[in-house]
Amino acid sequence: MGLMAPHAQVHAVDVNERCVTLTNENAALLELGNVTASLPDEVDPAVTFDTIWSNPPIRIGKDELHSLLLTWLPRLAPGGNAWLVVQKNLGADSLQRWLADTLDGSFAVSRESTSKSFRVLRVRKASR
Repeated sequence: MGLMAPHAQVHAVDVNERCVTLTNENAALLELGNVTASLPDEVDPAVTFDTIWSNPPIRIGKDELHSLLLTWLPRLAPGGNAWLVVQKNLGADSLQRWLADTLDGSFAVSRESTSKSFRVLRVRKASR
């Protein structure tokens, strides 16, 4: 992402400290000053995102997953999009319904694509 969009500030967020370390090391090797990897608690709460790309950790359980999504999706900037890749047999359709029912009216939730056993869900925040 950092190579493809050198003008963008890329935040890579993971709960695994080893993944964060390796991502930061690789970004440094590639001289990507626009990439920062960190643990979730290390991301400045004032930061908003134009785009969120995620393969959400469905297997952490419904309550934890819902909490995670309700933490990050509201941080979309006006007009921002979140793209969630979710396996169909792991509840992609029910997650889509839950998002549509739970997020406030400033969000639109849609299924943008289906391929094999995966769905790509889009969560769009209104432009104000």
